[in-house]
Amino acid sequence: MTAATMQVSQKDFQKAQEQLKLLKKDPGNEVKLKLYALFKQATEGPCNAPKPGMLDFVKKAKWDAWNSLGNLSQDDARQKYADLVSSLVSAESARQKKEASPEEGRHDGYETLIVTTKNNITKIMFNRPDRKNALNHQMYREIIKALEEAGKNDSTVAVITGNGDYYSSGNDLNNFANVQPGEMEKMAKDGAVLLKDFVGHFIDFPKPLIAVVNGPAIGICVTVLGLCDLVYASDRATFHTPFSQLGQSPEGCSSYLFPKIMGSAKASEMLLFNKKLTAAEACAQGLVTEVFPDSSFQKEVWARLEDFASLPKNSLAVSKQLLRSLEKEKLHAVNSRECEVLTERWLSDECVNAIVSFFQKKSKL
Repeated sequence: MTAATMQVSQKDFQKAQEQLKLLKKDPGNEVKLKLYALFKQATEGPCNAPKPGMLDFVKKAKWDAWNSLGNLSQDDARQKYADLVSSLVSAESARQKKEASPEEGRHDGYETLIVTTKNNITKIMFNRPDRKNALNHQMYREIIKALEEAGKNDSTVAVITGNGDYYSSGNDLNNFANVQPGEMEKMAKDGAVLLKDFVGHFIDFPKPLIAVVNGPAIGICVTVLGLCDLVYASDRATFHTPFSQLGQSPEGCSSYLFPKIMGSAKASEMLLFNKKLTAAEACAQGLVTEVFPDSSFQKEVWARLEDFASLPKNSLAVSKQLLRSLEKEKLHAVNSRECEVLTERWLSDECVNAIVSFFQKKSKL
C-alpha cells in the first residue's frame, strides 16, 4: 500500500470513529463485537492478549472476535472498520427518511406535526426538529386541531412525542420577536387566549393521553405533562421550566398540579428556581411514570402502547373521564388564572428585558 493510500485509510478510520459516536440506535452486540475486533486489529495488529477464562464471558467474546481476524493487516482492518460504520450510518439515515416519509394512516393538513392513526393509536409528533420542536403559534393551533381529531376518531389512546433529539424546547421565543411597542398588548392578549385554549384541550381530552418524552423537554411541554395520564421518558430526557429566568410565570395548570404531584418544596425548585430535572429525578418525584434506556426506549414503549390500545376503548374513555371529572372545573379555573397572570408578565418591563437579554446572549453564541 502506498503512503498516500495509507493516509486516506487512516483519515477514513478516524472519520468512522467520529461517525460511530453520532449513531442514535444501538447496533446490537454482534456488530459491536465486530467493531471492537476491527478497532483492536487496526490499532494494535493481530490479537496478542492472553485468552481470558471461560467464565469471563464478556472478555472471552471480545477476545474471540479479535482473535478471529487472524493476520488481517492493520490497513485492511481500518478499511473494514470504516466500511462497517458507513453501512450503519447509511442504514440509520434510510430508516430516518422512512420514518419522516408519508406513512399509513397519516393525517393531512399539518406542517409542524406528523399525525398518524394506526393500530388504534393516534400519534401526535412534534415535527420542527431544526428548531428543537419549539412551539410557534401555528404549532399551537395544529396541536389543538390534532387533539380534537384524536378525541373524536376511533383510536383508543393518543400519544404525544417529538421528532429528533428533543421532545420540545418549549415556546419559540421568536413568537416575541419583532413585536412593535404598540402591538405588545394585542400580542399578549392573543397569546393568552391561544394558550388557554391549548391547555384547555389537554384538560378536556376524553381518552387516555400518553406522553413519550424522547429527549429534553422545556417550558409548556413540561407543564402540560401533569395533564397527561402516563409519561414515559428516555433516560436522556430532562425537564426544565425556566419561567423566572425569562421573567414569566407557570402555565399548563402546573401551579396547581406540580405541588400535588411532587410536593410544594420540589415544585418550587422547578417552577420558581428553574431546577432542571433528569428523567430519573422526574420519575422519583412523580412527574414521569417510568424511565427507559434510550437504546431500547422506542421499542419497549411502543410495545407497551400497542398492548394498551388493545384494551376495551369505551371502558378506558369512561374511566379517564371519571378520574378527570373530579377536578376538571378546578383545572379550568387554574388555567384561566395562570393565563391572566402571564398576560401581565408579558407586558411587564421585567419580562421584556429578560427576553431581550436572552436574544442578546443567543446572538453571541
